Amino acid sequence: MKQRLKRLRQLKGFVGITVLLIVTFVYAMFQGGFVSWFLFYSIIPLSIYSLLLFFYPLSKLRVERTIETRKVFSGGKFSATVQVQRNNQFPLMYVSFEEKVSPSLVQTASYKRIIFWGMKKEFSWTYEIEHIPRGEHVLQGVTIQVSDLFGWVKKELFISNPKTILVFPNLTEMVYIPIETRYDQGAAVSRIQAMKDTSMATGVRSYQPGDRVSWIHWKSFARTQTLKTKEFEDRQSQDLFVLMDQTPSNLFEEVVDLTGSVLQAIVRNQASSAFLSLGETRFFIPAVQSEEHLQRALYHLTKVQPDLTKPIEQVILHDESLAQATSLLYITSNLTYEWIDSVQKTASNLRVCTCFVVKQKDAKLLKEEHAMHQYAASRGMQVHIITKERFAQVFLEVSRS
Repeated sequence: MKQRLKRLRQLKGFVGITVLLIVTFVYAMFQGGFVSWFLFYSIIPLSIYSLLLFFYPLSKLRVERTIETRKVFSGGKFSATVQVQRNNQFPLMYVSFEEKVSPSLVQTASYKRIIFWGMKKEFSWTYEIEHIPRGEHVLQGVTIQVSDLFGWVKKELFISNPKTILVFPNLTEMVYIPIETRYDQGAAVSRIQAMKDTSMATGVRSYQPGDRVSWIHWKSFARTQTLKTKEFEDRQSQDLFVLMDQTPSNLFEEVVDLTGSVLQAIVRNQASSAFLSLGETRFFIPAVQSEEHLQRALYHLTKVQPDLTKPIEQVILHDESLAQATSLLYITSNLTYEWIDSVQKTASNLRVCTCFVVKQKDAKLLKEEHAMHQYAASRGMQVHIITKERFAQVFLEVSRS
């Protein structure tokens, strides 16, 4: 239906020019005189050009797009160059180029350019998108529209050239300090997290009260009648569990940025953590400990939306992966009493719980929020109010508390 309407509009221009030529010719024949014939001869070249433009094949135009920005982050600048080529030098007057984009970019900027092309065979057009939003966007193709001098004849062509753009969260470089150290004998706060690797014995020592029976070196006991305990190699481990809240919020973009920055800091410091993101669909990575795992998490954070419709305290109640967590880092913009109670019911092995609550700069906490944070502290949780400007120091603040 749309194609038929376009053809009718184009045909309307063709018929209109033909009628105009006939009318001016008849007027000159009957009226006579210099003015009437001058008017007729003046219209002839314009009409001939419009008729030739009507038959000009736009389908022979070729369009190529070059992405100038290799990796784009939220709030950054995106740049692309569109190059249009043709195989003839037919003069083109007013030519309009427009990049068709997905709805996620429609409100960001206008990607349109109008030029007087002339007889050139090539034209290059570079456009930029300032403050591009996070997400998965699609450049669908280029719409080219040509027109004669007075707009009598207009032709339009859409050249499909789809290209997907991934805009990653805006990551902040931060100093990473592990939140907890766990030994087989107990737990303690430390910059390094270590435990005994019981799969590799490195020697024996005298038995000490509290040593496990499975660690006793029975061959040595049979020979000397003295209890000896196996010595094991220490190895570093990290059982941090990062949980991100996808509840709709005005600060959701900051929550995503902070989560991505935390995961990047963990991997860059050769540590690891589990990552759970709760929304309409559940996304879970058991161990984020390599660049491959990090890119997988960042790809999720690139497309994630604030689509959690249920209260998060209800969603976590029966989450099996969270139930095994011992050191939890919760990233949200809205901490609730219900979540505090639910996470302690779910994660029965939980020893350390740190909450990063994202707030706007200079935002003042309400009395209810102060009371909630005190309630969390009484349950053994640490609550830290984080603003965008302090992302780089979040782990330093945790270590000082």
